[in-house]
Amino acid sequence: MSANIMRGATAVVGVAEQHYKRGEAPHSEKRMTLEVILRACADAGINPREIDGFVSYAGGANDGAIIGGALLIDELRWSNMMWGGGGGSVAAAITNAATAIATGQAECVVVYRAMTQADTGRLGYAKYHYGSHFLAHGIGSPAQICAMRTQRMLEHGGVPRSAMRSLVLASYQHAQSNPTAQGYGRPLDEETYEDSRLIAEPFHLFDCSRESDGAVALVLVSAERAKTLRPDPAYLLAGAQGAPGGYSELIDNDLGEQYMTAGFGPANNGKPGVAERLWSAAGLGPDDVDVVQVYENFSGPAVAALIDHGLCPPGEAAGTFMTVENLTAPNGKLPINTSGGNLADSFINGLNLAVEAVRQIRGTSTNPVEGAKTSLFIGGPMAPLVSSVLFGHEDTL
Repeated sequence: MSANIMRGATAVVGVAEQHYKRGEAPHSEKRMTLEVILRACADAGINPREIDGFVSYAGGANDGAIIGGALLIDELRWSNMMWGGGGGSVAAAITNAATAIATGQAECVVVYRAMTQADTGRLGYAKYHYGSHFLAHGIGSPAQICAMRTQRMLEHGGVPRSAMRSLVLASYQHAQSNPTAQGYGRPLDEETYEDSRLIAEPFHLFDCSRESDGAVALVLVSAERAKTLRPDPAYLLAGAQGAPGGYSELIDNDLGEQYMTAGFGPANNGKPGVAERLWSAAGLGPDDVDVVQVYENFSGPAVAALIDHGLCPPGEAAGTFMTVENLTAPNGKLPINTSGGNLADSFINGLNLAVEAVRQIRGTSTNPVEGAKTSLFIGGPMAPLVSSVLFGHEDTL
């Protein structure tokens, strides 16, 4: 058992999300943020004025003071932003909120993210992660950067492309049971996947996440209070963030085999990386995970993230493990992205995946994994900073 003081100290008690086809949001990011926070508070059974902390990530104009003022909260005690990594820092934002509560800096913290094309444009062109050496050679989007790393994983690492295809097909299969998913009613078969146009080799159209307008919020409180609010809190068992040194630069300066990984592996000095620190803090390992929500900016990085966490074998064996049957709920060996994920449900910079991770602990997913006690959320892989959070049922404490 881990001696980590953070383990089980906090829990998610309220969640809410809303999403629309990109460019079709009826309201501003600020209004949608307020709406999902109010709904998340209702889900938790708390008064919104009790919120005293706010955490977001990847930028945004609506900081904690602005949102807290609009909600007429009683006091603001914690307001910060996870910088770096874009969607890679999404799970770190949840850990950040849990840290504030566990250390007494705040009592009720909301993690939130909102995106609309009208307010902030799209994320397709990377203006803040990549240096001029990329732009000078015509490389200016996350798809192109992740494609190069993924191609290395396929050619040098020996991972078959079928692993990527299976992840995509499993996501779309899950979406058919989720009426709010943007891929609902649009099943995807292998032939359609293979025939879709190339975006950046080896990524075809369906390998790429769909950006959405919308907003997401999660409400965290102490474990002690969580037990008084609802019978099914999702406890935070562990969280970790970071990246090997080369990942943290504006140029791809990764050492050796790191270039084809997702960034969750060991540090340049050999010390434990994000995945190993997560398992150590949780006192659990990959074999203890019941269900996974992995951020698929693109299918290749998601596969690499599963390998980094020890959930999928590397090399050719990844193709044997990564089958649609193994990846789908309720009976797969490791159900993945059970709402449809960023590929087939929605994409609010990945925070929507955290909501689904919580639903699996509650048993309220549209594709529930029966008896799920642990639910892993992996933030944006192959980003300059990556992060993961492991949620657990009360039985895991």
